[in-house]
Amino acid sequence: MEGNDADEDEFGFSRNYFLAKELGSSGKKSAHKLSDIDLVDEQELRAAASNLETKHEKEIFSLMNSYRSLYSNWVFELRCGFGLLLYGFGSKKALIEDFASTALTECAVVVINGYLQSINIKQVVIALAEVLQDQLKTKRMTPSGNLSKVQQPFSSRSMDDLFAFLDGSHVVENDSFVCVAIHNIDGPGLRDADTQQYLARISACSHVRVVASIDHVNAPLLWDKKMVHTQFNWCWYHVPTFAPYKVEGIFFPLILAHGGSAQSTKTAVIVLQSLTPNAQNVFKVLAEHQLAHPDEEGMPISNLYRVCRERFLVSNQVTLNSHLTEFKDHELVKTRRNSDGQDCLYIPLTTEAIEKLLPEINQ
Repeated sequence: MEGNDADEDEFGFSRNYFLAKELGSSGKKSAHKLSDIDLVDEQELRAAASNLETKHEKEIFSLMNSYRSLYSNWVFELRCGFGLLLYGFGSKKALIEDFASTALTECAVVVINGYLQSINIKQVVIALAEVLQDQLKTKRMTPSGNLSKVQQPFSSRSMDDLFAFLDGSHVVENDSFVCVAIHNIDGPGLRDADTQQYLARISACSHVRVVASIDHVNAPLLWDKKMVHTQFNWCWYHVPTFAPYKVEGIFFPLILAHGGSAQSTKTAVIVLQSLTPNAQNVFKVLAEHQLAHPDEEGMPISNLYRVCRERFLVSNQVTLNSHLTEFKDHELVKTRRNSDGQDCLYIPLTTEAIEKLLPEINQ
């Protein structure tokens, strides 16, 4: 009898469970949509974020002080040819800057802010070469004490020539180096494969040392075995600071903020105002075409060149290409192929955003 009672109890429980599921699913479904969410304005969100009080300030300050005992080890490892990679929860910007300003006073330091959206890696290499040259002149570490043999400016030299200079044997004392401090080496401005290869080549130069921070959980996937162990030659340090990402967060898109056409127009206007009037008018030609032909994939480059030449905006294809490079670097214009296989240019903004943008462009 006891077995039958247990079976009935189990059957009753199962029956009640499925009845509850059936009743729950038969209820009226919500009519709310994701588009109905009223997103906050970006400026309001930034203002609210800036007013947040920092907690545990004393504990964070004490933790930062405890890391200063590692500075002497870090300097020794840099002199031995290793790179320093700092990871852990919290912004490490203040920690790296404090280390550079207090422990690396005998060498020059070049800072790269990887949290920015775009970074010109060649300008970074040029800056390193110029800083190293100035350091050599100051210390007079060349056999002749004179670097006047280098006539060609660094800005006009190829990347291979720049790396050859940074890795050259013109320094008598091997411990002379330039330190590169990279905030967020896994940031959006440095995340692509080509840039990481260049950073690895920089780290491998005999007169360059790298101190970097990472925050993305998948950051190590950016590098292969050769880059990690031979070029970067990382010494990994777990240094959680629990400090807020105040500076880094400014340059990241706020997913809670309204990303509508008004914000897109505002961003595009700021970028266009930094370009020449001719470049703005070339962009205007493309915008007008996109509004007039909303069903097309874009405007063929040959058509854009013809119209711009007729309006005396460009005199040759090279000039147009330079404008297009600026547009693409700032993500104002993108390229895709149409059904005929032609490369077409289009503006990755909504029709509403382009209509608001056109009056802002200089005539």
